[in-house]
Amino acid sequence: MNIPHVVVVMGVAGTGKTTIGPLLAARYGVPYAEGDDFHPPANVAKMSAGTPLDDDDRRPWLDAIGGWAHGRGGLGGVVSCSALKRSYRDRLRAAAPGVVFVHLTGDRALIEDRMSHREGHFMPTALLDSQFATLQPLEPDERGVAVEVTGSPEEITEQAVAALADLSEAAS
Repeated sequence: MNIPHVVVVMGVAGTGKTTIGPLLAARYGVPYAEGDDFHPPANVAKMSAGTPLDDDDRRPWLDAIGGWAHGRGGLGGVVSCSALKRSYRDRLRAAAPGVVFVHLTGDRALIEDRMSHREGHFMPTALLDSQFATLQPLEPDERGVAVEVTGSPEEITEQAVAALADLSEAAS
């Protein structure tokens, strides 16, 4: 099952973007790109030190993700990107107008618990409050779906696939 658009798996840190993204990509038979890999080294150093990124820090990162998504237009792909603000999603859409968002959502306690158990990631749980403060959920005019992150990764992926199918049907 191929998808002609690029899916951006979004949400605050710890919602499972890096877990669900590759599962969605495998399900659709398209490439997956890890959004964190698009960060310049200065951004990684800042986050590792517990300092939230500002909009100036995020612009080159969003542009790099948008460039990847643009290159996958008509071919399909899945990329993870927090895309917390409407303006960030607008920037991605400007580069790749056909992108569709899957917003992974969950309550703060669940996400903090998940973050406290993961290893080898540069985002400390201390930045979670800033992520939730920055988050602007998808608005009705934005093409995308929200999926709760309760359940197994496979269950969450199935919910995302079903929600995207419903979105596609509604658009046709």
